[in-house]
Amino acid sequence: MKALFYPEFKKLTIAERPFPSFSGDEVLLKVLACGICGSELETFKNQSPRRIPPLIMGHEFCGTIEEMGADVTGFTKGDRVASNSVVSCGTCDSCKRGVTNLCKNRQIFGMHRGGAFGEYVNVPAHCLVPMPETITPQAACMAEPLANGIHIVNLTRHLNPKKVLVIGAGPIGLVTQQAFQSLLGVEVYVADLRDERLSISRELGATATINSSEEDLVAAIDRYTDQEGIDLVVDAVGSSQTNQQALKAVRPGGAVVLIGLYENSRSFFSYDIILSEKQLIGTYAATQQEIEESLDLIASGKVDVTSWVHYYSLDDGVTAFTDMMLARAAHIKSVILF
Repeated sequence: MKALFYPEFKKLTIAERPFPSFSGDEVLLKVLACGICGSELETFKNQSPRRIPPLIMGHEFCGTIEEMGADVTGFTKGDRVASNSVVSCGTCDSCKRGVTNLCKNRQIFGMHRGGAFGEYVNVPAHCLVPMPETITPQAACMAEPLANGIHIVNLTRHLNPKKVLVIGAGPIGLVTQQAFQSLLGVEVYVADLRDERLSISRELGATATINSSEEDLVAAIDRYTDQEGIDLVVDAVGSSQTNQQALKAVRPGGAVVLIGLYENSRSFFSYDIILSEKQLIGTYAATQQEIEESLDLIASGKVDVTSWVHYYSLDDGVTAFTDMMLARAAHIKSVILF
């Protein structure tokens, strides 16, 4: 089969690769669409040990069931499905608690096992979710990143936020913005360094946007909140600077959610957290139920996961990866179509 292949550090190529085998509880999925994730860009750019070549990456995908293992039930050949990015074991303490995204034995497509930047991928059946008939593969492959945003909403519902700041108008920032808007109906402010990304954020319904290369982010939030600070900040960038901005922008008693993986920084002083009773929350991936919620939300038309995305054929996969990594023009997100 043909694939976008990561054969060694600093190299991507279109190559012929063996068809993946599949076991009794897995399906062979013919990939229809697969998004490129920022974590994969970081892997390639920084030669991260989290993804060791040779490897086919890709974990934001949907497809059609081509073949099924003997133990698979509930699906038939030809079904259109999306997949979770996390393969959970189902038996560890985390899985038994229902937080399958934190499975102690988890595998991630395109990291610990073959991913979906190829024409076919083998997928455990318990990772699959049927695609609603009304949505396209272009939209369905975005269920996984949107589910990350839904997961953040679910992690913080109990805090009852009224005003949310999202730092970073990249793919995760934009889907998180829309998850809060559509599920909680709260005011969402979005900060970024690029006007073109902020323009898209406004089109998607942001209450206000802040270009933090032109004005001080914390001062702008003080202005929008009458000096009180924001209830909840989502750092979808993950640099030491945005970590610090997030903690300064959130009000006493508020919470900062960290999802961005730009760098593994040491950004906080404990007194800044303790004396103002601020909370720091990490978030990782999504549960199977949240993948289902994501597809339903896409099918409802309450979120837009396509208008700001660029689409490429597999033959142009290296260009798709490079365009997103270099953020050329207004480029935010690349999706490979098969």
